[in-house]
Amino acid sequence: MRLLAEFRRELLDEAESHGYGDIRLAHLQITGNVGTKGIRLTALAERAQLSLAATSELVNELQALGYLERRPDPSDARAKLIFPSPRGLTMLREASAKVQALEQLWGSYAGKQRFEAALQTLQDVLDATRESGRQDRGPA
Repeated sequence: MRLLAEFRRELLDEAESHGYGDIRLAHLQITGNVGTKGIRLTALAERAQLSLAATSELVNELQALGYLERRPDPSDARAKLIFPSPRGLTMLREASAKVQALEQLWGSYAGKQRFEAALQTLQDVLDATRESGRQDRGPA
């Protein structure tokens, strides 16, 4: 968990140095899960592991700051999809570059193979946890 805190601190520092000083720690849950192809609020809340109310509040904040926008869902006129705005896309590209730099740096500390194995182990645990959660909720 301390590594996650360090990761987030590094991302926030990078965001601030690139003119995104209005991004807060809580916003990272949204920006790290929104993607670029459009996502419904309910799916974003599940992906970000936040309540629907918290997700809605954070999306509203990020929309007001100019990072996100809502567009009609072409498959359901009643629904909206959340997309990064042009400013949001730029921020996401810059964040992705920082993530890659951190992965390279941290991989150099542990050795590339060990670091990649650790990442895969954590992904396996996350996947199993998500699968277990779906099974606990029963059929969709």
